[in-house]
Amino acid sequence: MRVLIALGGNAMTGPGGRAGPDEQDRAVRVAMERVADLVAADVDVVLTHGNGPQVGNLLVKNELAAAVVPPVPLDWCGAQTQGTIGFLILDALDAALAARGVERTVATVVTRTLVDGDDPGFRRPTKPIGRYLPEDEARLLVEHGQTWEDRGEKGWRRVVASPEPLEIVDAAAITALSAAGFVVVGAGGGGIPVVRRDGALHGVEAVVDKDLSAALLARAVGAECLVIATDVEHVVLGYGTPHARPVERVTAAEMRDLQREHDFASGSMGPKVEAAVRFVEAGGTRSVITSLENIEKAVHGRAGTVIERGEHA
Repeated sequence: MRVLIALGGNAMTGPGGRAGPDEQDRAVRVAMERVADLVAADVDVVLTHGNGPQVGNLLVKNELAAAVVPPVPLDWCGAQTQGTIGFLILDALDAALAARGVERTVATVVTRTLVDGDDPGFRRPTKPIGRYLPEDEARLLVEHGQTWEDRGEKGWRRVVASPEPLEIVDAAAITALSAAGFVVVGAGGGGIPVVRRDGALHGVEAVVDKDLSAALLARAVGAECLVIATDVEHVVLGYGTPHARPVERVTAAEMRDLQREHDFASGSMGPKVEAAVRFVEAGGTRSVITSLENIEKAVHGRAGTVIERGEHA
């Protein structure tokens, strides 16, 4: 069985989302213990991951150094964090596999994701990223071509495009490595956003949703199962209310109904649910949304919110 595991930000940072080097290293090592258990059980694993806190750190460096050196564009930030997190995963998973007596080689592919240059998000960026700044500091970054909005008492915040991912450009390389027996890490942070212009690919200032990209990658590499690892065990209806209840096992059609009936937050669970449903609708056997601790059971449909093929029950 080939499985695509999408690791959320909680698997890449310490308690409270802290993203210091030591905290990230420890968090990744814990996550890779879970992944190594799957590989040791002869599951063919492809990994992808988030990079929000890591890109956030780079943006702060941009802001602090803006008067001295030009800010690094977002596509460069994506490439840098793919390399950094990939390196941490390589070391951690190598060690975890060796401890289990498993001889598998791990590889990271710096991955591009194709988006449409005419996507509406480019005309009116709405995705907030980074920290709030006072107006004078924000205007300095506006002079470098960035878009910032006045958010009132909190200050100014940068907004960027979040276009729909269309294609994982480097999926063929990831598939070839996986077929050759590698455990592959790819499309980190949703992939580096690129557009096709004049017959060539060019990086753009944007953020691609990592969960939607994970669904694309899972299909491209021929995965049977997509596991989206987050910080909760299930998707919850009525979250934060006395009537909260978990979603356990549903068909893709039933989850579509739940999407229409309930407001899954666009900044958290919404994209995960959408990605999970898309993967199954496109022919995948099973999608599961659950906590990192449950990924081994999730692969076999025994934990988390399980979405499978079929019409209404």
